[in-house]
Amino acid sequence: MNDKQLVGPWVRRFLLEYVVAERNLSGNTQASYRDTLTLLLPFASASVGHAIDRMTVEDLTPSIVRQFLDHLERDRHCNGVTRNQRLAMIHSLARFIGTHSPVHLAWCTELRSIPFKKTAKTSIGYLEKHEIDALLNQPDQRTVLGARDHFLLLFLYNSGARADEAAKLTIGDLQLGRSSPSVRILGKGNKIRMCPLWPATTVLLSRLVIGRAAKEAVFLSRTNQPLTRFGIHRLVTHYARLAAKSVPSMIGKHISPHTIRHTTAVHLLRAGVDINTIRAWLGHVSLDTTHVYAEVDMEMKAKALASVDISGLHHRPQRGSALPSLMAFLKGL
Repeated sequence: MNDKQLVGPWVRRFLLEYVVAERNLSGNTQASYRDTLTLLLPFASASVGHAIDRMTVEDLTPSIVRQFLDHLERDRHCNGVTRNQRLAMIHSLARFIGTHSPVHLAWCTELRSIPFKKTAKTSIGYLEKHEIDALLNQPDQRTVLGARDHFLLLFLYNSGARADEAAKLTIGDLQLGRSSPSVRILGKGNKIRMCPLWPATTVLLSRLVIGRAAKEAVFLSRTNQPLTRFGIHRLVTHYARLAAKSVPSMIGKHISPHTIRHTTAVHLLRAGVDINTIRAWLGHVSLDTTHVYAEVDMEMKAKALASVDISGLHHRPQRGSALPSLMAFLKGL
């Protein structure tokens, strides 16, 4: 049995050549691909009765992949979105193998014909102005850690940065001494974007990093280690629970660093910032991603509706007028 028949060498090539070298996908995406394979390969091995290192490409049949997807939902209690993410990775692997090995084209086509499951579109959560103000006011700024937490929350709101981006931020990324202070953010796919800073953010960050080296992380833990994205997530959820005690509208809301990111986008949109600028601000590749914020903001929709002048319209009900035939109605749609 040659290496082209075994799935192991293809998995290694896929992760190293395609995911890392060719696509330069983010560390989180790489971890997601790895985790999918860590779940899929033992499941397939148990199903076909072959050791993982002796499994062939054809052992990953469409039937086994479908059983694996069912297993994710039934036994691991994954939702439809997670299922589709796992399937997208499997599609990518099949496409990679089919591209480099013509003998596996038929197998690739079969595997890629497995459809994604239709899922309900979840609405984007964001905070109203009084809610984000309440969140920012929760840390006790009289203490060192409380001041750090306030600076971090304000930075997230100012920049719309992801938790991972804030965790990786170094002092050298801050440009605070200029007439137009800004921050250099390393985003998904190692894409760099510049984000302006408010005067208040600039003052507080200057106070936080004074006397420290440029290579140090901006946000440190109580043991002077860089905060992780998980630590930032816990910090945000902690203060969200505290804020909810005084702001009833926050009760029941799932509030995370990404919620603050959504809040930044919606508030920029309400302030009149054009959608393309917001796209660059948040580091979105596609403008379609940013357009979601225009769809969810009911306040802007209400203002747009109120601005429409309908005073000249007069509706006179016509009594006794016959409705068009059903077929005429259908043809007119």
